Amino acid sequence: MTDDQDIDGFFTTARVSGRAEAVEQPVDGYRAYLLDRDDPRLAEVRGMTYEEFARDRYQAPFLRELLEYWNGLYREPFVGVTTEGHLRDDLYALPPARSDQTAAAVAAQRLLATLTPGERDAICHDLDHPHWRAWSNPEFAVYRVGMRLEVLSEETYAAFDALLRASLSPTGYDRVTAAMALNGYLGELVDLPTIMNARSYFFAVYGTPHPIEPWGWQLFGHHVVVNFVSVGGRHVVAPVFIGGEPAVTEEHPPLFATRERVALELASSLDERQRASAVVYGSVLDPAMPEGRLHPADERHVAGAFRDNRVVPYEGICASDLDDHQRGLLREIVADSHALLAQPQLELTMAEYDAHAQETWFSWYGATDGSQPFYFRVHSPVVLTELDHHAGVWLSNRLPARFHVHTTLRHPNGNDYGRALIAQWHARER
Repeated sequence: MTDDQDIDGFFTTARVSGRAEAVEQPVDGYRAYLLDRDDPRLAEVRGMTYEEFARDRYQAPFLRELLEYWNGLYREPFVGVTTEGHLRDDLYALPPARSDQTAAAVAAQRLLATLTPGERDAICHDLDHPHWRAWSNPEFAVYRVGMRLEVLSEETYAAFDALLRASLSPTGYDRVTAAMALNGYLGELVDLPTIMNARSYFFAVYGTPHPIEPWGWQLFGHHVVVNFVSVGGRHVVAPVFIGGEPAVTEEHPPLFATRERVALELASSLDERQRASAVVYGSVLDPAMPEGRLHPADERHVAGAFRDNRVVPYEGICASDLDDHQRGLLREIVADSHALLAQPQLELTMAEYDAHAQETWFSWYGATDGSQPFYFRVHSPVVLTELDHHAGVWLSNRLPARFHVHTTLRHPNGNDYGRALIAQWHARER
C-alpha cells in the first residue's frame, strides 16, 4: 500500500504514514483546499438529514471497525487517564466549607422548566449514568445522548444559551459558541447545513441542578465537547474537546491563537539540551514514531473520545528542567486550556496545577518556528491538555495543516466528569 490511499471517502493513509521529509505548512490558506461542491464526498450526502447521514457513514468498513473498538472502550468501567495504569490519590480537593454555586443551577432549573415531559425524559439522566462517557466529536454521533439543540424550541434554546453563560467564564462562553459557529460556517462552505450547523449538538443534564449538591450537563458534537460538573462549590469542566476545520477564517476570531503563540514561544526558547528532551519527534509524521502512535481519526492526540482509561506515560521535558520564564509560559498554556472555568473556579484549578508544577511534562512534535504543523502536550498528575494539527476531513489537504486544529483537556487520575470530587462529596455527606 502506498502512503496516500483512501481508507474511506474521508480518510487516507497519508495522515498516518511516516515520511522522512518535513511536513510543511501550506502557503495558501484553507480556501485553497475547499472541495468542489460537486465532489462525490459532498454531492452524495447533500440534502440528507442528520440521521440519514449518520446511517450512511456507519456503513463505511473503516468506521464500522472504529465504532466497534470505541464501543468496547465505552463499556469498560471508568478508571481515568493514568500514566502507569493505576490511580494516584489525594490530588483533588473540595473546599473545606460549602460554597453556594447558585447561578448555573438556577439557569439549569429554568431550562428544565421549558421542556415537555418527553423532552425531560430524553435530556435528564442520573448523575452516575454511564452516558457521561458516550460523547464523541465527529459530525455523526456514535451514541445519541440527550437531544439535539436544533430540534429544541426557541425558548429552550435561549435557556440553554443562558445556562452556558451562567456556567462558563465569558471567555469560555465565547470560545464554545465560536466553535459552534465555525461548525455552522463549515456547513455553509460545503453546502451541508442539515449535517453541520451551529446547533447540531447533543445536550443532556445529569442529576438534579442544585447550588451545592452534585449535578452537571454535557454538550457534544462536531469539534465541541464540554462536560460540566458542579459539586460542593467546585466546578469541573473536563473532558473538553474543542476544534475547528477551518479554525481560522476571515469572518471568525481565531480559536487557539493565544495557545499556539505561547506554545511556540516556549518551544522556540528551548536550548539545545532542553530541545533534546522536549522535541520528541521532528515532525508530526516522523517515521520514527512507533506502530500505532498515529491513528486515522485521532492522528496524534491521545485524550479524545472514549479514551477515559488510557494509560499515557509522560514524555518530553519535565518542568523542573525549565527556567522560570519557561515554566511561566507552560502555566499560561494550562490556564488557557482551562479558560472555560469562571475566574474563582479557574484559580482553584490552577492551585491544583501549581501544587504539581514540578511534576509537569511538556512534549513537542514538529518544527518549533511555526513553519510546520505541530503537536504538543502538557501533562501532570492533574492535567492533560493537547493541541494537534490535522489533515483534512471536509477540506482536501491530505497532510496535517495548521488550519485544522483539535484540542483536548482531561483531569487525569480519576477526576474527569468530576468523579474524584463527587466521590469525596458522598464520603463527606455520609
